[in-house]
Amino acid sequence: MIGRLRGVLVSKQPPWLVIDVGGVGYELEAPLSTIFDLPETGREVTLFTHYAVKEDTVALYGFLRESERSMFRALQKVSGIGAKTSLSVLSGATVDEFARLVHSGDIAALTRIPGIGKKTAERIVVELRDRVEALGAAALPGFGNRAVPADPVSEATVALQSLGYKPVEVTRMVKAAAAEGDTAEAIIRKALQAALR
Repeated sequence: MIGRLRGVLVSKQPPWLVIDVGGVGYELEAPLSTIFDLPETGREVTLFTHYAVKEDTVALYGFLRESERSMFRALQKVSGIGAKTSLSVLSGATVDEFARLVHSGDIAALTRIPGIGKKTAERIVVELRDRVEALGAAALPGFGNRAVPADPVSEATVALQSLGYKPVEVTRMVKAAAAEGDTAEAIIRKALQAALR
């Protein structure tokens, strides 16, 4: 079991990261909340990890915060939710925001997250309502000095499509959210917040 990695951030191409640990490059899948709060490539990072083994695949997931990893694990205990949907949830809302939606039973907002239909949203509320307050701990502050991408709109578009939104939806979401001078992170956060309203 791999529980934590500390090494040099080699690349970040949402949703993928590569971390060099002693000359070995670990490829991890991570939610956008983690990717956006990482420093620029070439810097040392420490990530909490979740190691998953299935019949035909082995996967490693990375999280900047323990609360995100805990939520990721809790979500997968809900019938019908796998790793991809769990990452979409964490990419679309902070742990605290998601905990609030579950605690208030906001089915409509939950169904706006890619991969979650009405029945799945109802199961999430029933199965996680008692546990979300413990999981909704305050997140650690993010790292500063992130590099500004050359084309934030394109980066935001690719990231939203990787979450499962359709290209036509993404074009509309990005157009409505993007303002002059916005980073890709700002565009994506505004687009996802609008989608959850």
